[in-house]
Parts: sequence; C-alpha cells; structure tokens
Amino acid sequence: MSQLKQKRLLVSIHDVGPGFASQIEQLVERLSARLGGSRFAMLVVPDHWGQHPLAGDAVFAGRLRRWSDAGIEMFVHGWFHRDTAAHTGLAGFKARHMTAGEGEFLGLSAGEAGRRMADGKALIEDIIIGRPVAGFIAPAWLYGPGALEALASAGFALAEDHMRVWRPESGAVLARGPVITWASRTPRRSASSLAFAALARVALRPLETVRIAVHPGDVTKASLLASIDRTLAAFASNRPVGRYSSLLDSPPAT
Repeated sequence: MSQLKQKRLLVSIHDVGPGFASQIEQLVERLSARLGGSRFAMLVVPDHWGQHPLAGDAVFAGRLRRWSDAGIEMFVHGWFHRDTAAHTGLAGFKARHMTAGEGEFLGLSAGEAGRRMADGKALIEDIIIGRPVAGFIAPAWLYGPGALEALASAGFALAEDHMRVWRPESGAVLARGPVITWASRTPRRSASSLAFAALARVALRPLETVRIAVHPGDVTKASLLASIDRTLAAFASNRPVGRYSSLLDSPPAT
C-alpha cells in the first residue's frame, strides 16, 4: 500500500474544559493506555455554557499546556458550546434531534461566528498552549451558513463535521466517513450508539480514515466504556493511530 493511501485512526476527546476536569483526566488515562501514548486530539471549549471559563482556571490551563507539550493536538471547539438561537426548518430539526441545546454555531451570523472563532483561537494559542491549534470543530459538529462563511476566512487549517474533515480555506475534503461516537444522555441514545459502534467496527474497515470521538459523559456508563475499548482495539490493531495534521499532507478524499 502506498503511503498516500495508508489507513489511519484518528481519536479525539470532546468538550475539554475545567467543568469536566475529572472526566477528562479519566479519558486521557484510558486513551493513553490503549493507544500507546498521547496520540489523540482534544476539542477545547473556552467557556462551557458560560460557567467554566478557561481564562479563570490556571490549574486546568496548565494541564492543557502540558498535554499540548506532550503532543496532543488541540482544536477550538466553539466558545460557549451552548446554542441560544431560535431555529426553524432544517436547522430546527437538527437542533431538536441531533443535540440538546449544544449546537452553538448552528444559528450564528457570520460576524458573530467569526468573532467567537477568533477569540477562541487567540485564547488557546496565545494564552494557554503557546502554539497553533490544529483547527476548529463546531459543537455537536453543527454548522449554520454563517459559521461556514466565517470559517472559510478564520485561519484554521482543518475543520470537521459528522461526515468529513476538510480545509476551510479551499473546501478540499481530506477524509470522509461517519464519526464513531457514543451518547450517554438517555438509555435509548446510549443503546443506539452502542449498536452503531458494533456495526461500525465491521462496516467502516474499508475506510482510509476512521474517526473515533469520546465525551466526558461516556465515563458514567460501563457499557459505553467497554464499547469504546472494543472499538479502539478493533481499529488500532490494523492501522496506525495518527494525527489530524497528517491529513494536510494527503491528497483530497475521493
């Protein structure tokens, strides 16, 4: 197999911030043990729901800096994560059924989306980790027209949604395929995510790039943690665990 077509596994921890410090630590330990080190990404929320500002927590900011120094990629993951916009039509459907008030960038204007992107980028890069972030990923992977317009000129190398990773500046798609993730909010959603993960362990094997995302709430259910372990093992056994930035050296996905 040529290097250009080499398969890879990308793993990320979402909703990283001081409000979930204990859960994030558990996930870091779990992923580090199963992936052989700091070979995963973190999606950092600057002020989760307006209640947990990174700028006001020197201890957690120090942890982020150490994790970044150890090689963990850092993404800007919105600003508040909370969606306060009123939605209609398709956006209303997404807001109701794809998340529970978490799709912050679904209804923002281009101006407001751009401001939050710039503020998040500056905070994490300049004040906390001291190096460029890997990219931007909207909360709940949901982008409205304003967010997509702002993202194209926000200076991020990478962006991601449920079905792809792309270069915001050019729109070139670098990886395709659904993210494997889990839901802890209700028993029904948990059962559905467990079923999808079991299917994905077989159905997604042909993909060049497989993406796995975990959330703080996953640590509250043993069934989810067991499924995460099985899914990581299934893909890490036959493909290297990579970095999102490696996609920048790959040709566009077909």
